[in-house]
Amino acid sequence: MSDAPEVKSNFIRTIITEDLSSGKHTTIGTRFPPEPNGYLHIGHAKSICLNFGLAREFGGTCNLRFDDTNPTKEETEYVEAIQEDVRWLGFEWSNLFYASDYFEQIYEFAIQLIKIGKAYVDDLTAEEIREHRGTLTEPGRNSPYRDRGIEENLDLFTRMRAGEFPDGARVLRAKIDMASANVVMRDPTLYRIRRAHHHRTGDAWLIYPMYDYTHCLSDMLEGITHSICTLEFENNRELYDWVLDTLSTPCHPRQYEFARLNLTYTVMSKRRLIQLVQEGYVSGWDDPRMSTLSGIRRRGYPAAAIRNFCERIGVARAENVVEVEFMEFCVREELNTTAPRVMAVLNPLKVVIENYPEGQVDEFDFPYHPEDESMGSRKVPFSRVLYIEREDFKEEAPRKWFRLAPGAEVRLRYAYYVTCTGVVRDEQGEVIELRCTYDPETKGGWSKDGRKIKGTLHWVSAAHALPATVRLYERLFTKENPLDTKDGTDFKDHINPDSLTTVSTCLVEPSLATATPGRNFQFERLGYFFTDPKEFGPKSLVFNRTVTLKDSWAKIVKNA
Repeated sequence: MSDAPEVKSNFIRTIITEDLSSGKHTTIGTRFPPEPNGYLHIGHAKSICLNFGLAREFGGTCNLRFDDTNPTKEETEYVEAIQEDVRWLGFEWSNLFYASDYFEQIYEFAIQLIKIGKAYVDDLTAEEIREHRGTLTEPGRNSPYRDRGIEENLDLFTRMRAGEFPDGARVLRAKIDMASANVVMRDPTLYRIRRAHHHRTGDAWLIYPMYDYTHCLSDMLEGITHSICTLEFENNRELYDWVLDTLSTPCHPRQYEFARLNLTYTVMSKRRLIQLVQEGYVSGWDDPRMSTLSGIRRRGYPAAAIRNFCERIGVARAENVVEVEFMEFCVREELNTTAPRVMAVLNPLKVVIENYPEGQVDEFDFPYHPEDESMGSRKVPFSRVLYIEREDFKEEAPRKWFRLAPGAEVRLRYAYYVTCTGVVRDEQGEVIELRCTYDPETKGGWSKDGRKIKGTLHWVSAAHALPATVRLYERLFTKENPLDTKDGTDFKDHINPDSLTTVSTCLVEPSLATATPGRNFQFERLGYFFTDPKEFGPKSLVFNRTVTLKDSWAKIVKNA
């Protein structure tokens, strides 16, 4: 697949096109502003692709800015992981910034708001502030401290910074309108006292600005033109504009909201993802069952497939739910053209070809991809003793069974036609070995006499196959919307107990001895697999199943 998906029009592209055409802007600036309080998930990929993609498309800039205003939850580990995720998706930022870069300037802006009578220090507790704020149908009530004089507010705010008051004793609030229909505008908090070590500024600050206050000023200071965020910030846009208008800033970015990504059978809440990690439901943030970008990367999802998925689901204002099958379709579509084909047997059943000369080894030249000669080929050995998938044999075969059965003839992929002549059982009566004969005139998998064989099986040579560990991943949740609690359940009640099956009996062809960590392969007839980036090595062949071959979306997308 091409790394550049077909571009679809959307309302944000239209706005940018009109802004550039009208001369409102000569260039555009966007940004991706995550809080470093956890790992990014697939929902963030949509925002990353949108912000960086628009900047790339229109020849503008896109900054990566960390919203690090809450030191109790933020860590350098998350900062590094986020940078890795953005680069993995194929993007590079124009500038790397932190909200903490602007702490001094943001503080000075707060002083300015106090001086013009638009901010005050409030002694109410957090609970009292909530009580005074009112409801959606009832206006709020003014704080008794709302009319403090400018000098007193300046003094108290300076002392807040100096550490004279305990955490929670005072906050700085904007003075707007406690009767506003938009609850966000009812004197929102701008600063709070918080004694916590910051991952960048250390213990230099004892007060920290709130996100809504910081965000618009950071955009302004960076010269952002189009501040793109998800719909949950729509009500906050009024405050975004109020701060910039009240301070009469030299430039005024505009905020635009789009619908966030909602995906079936998936949880995309940092708080709940943290629960899964901390409570041991998964092995870590990069567990391949997780919706984190590090998780889907370790599972083997190609970055190009995720970019294509994000482009194809589009950007709109209306909330909708995307079926996870469509994302899997995009992954298959990409891997179908990029993943080399190899042979592996997950549940081996021994096959002895009785008329094949003992000690003889044929080598077949197998292409890595039947439709892409540029991928090259590899030598695959064939010998008297092979292994096939146990599920490819039935002693009592049903009608239209085209695989192996007593008396049945099948094609071994690229090798020979073989016919099953007998079985060997263990003491419990289970079939443990098949006896077969081969037709030496069918070398390469084709008959010179033109007889038709419908069944083709993959195989590995017993003397040459390598042992491997394969992890078969399924969806982490059994419920389409795990966060739907109307039935009184918790999202963790819907964790799939069969979301991971580890297969230690797998045998793979010898060419995989030279594979490296982090590579995609198609195990013929089985699915797409990925060499585990953390555990794969010459003595530890560990593969993660990315997706199965079955594709329920192909017909749907073809007819769309």
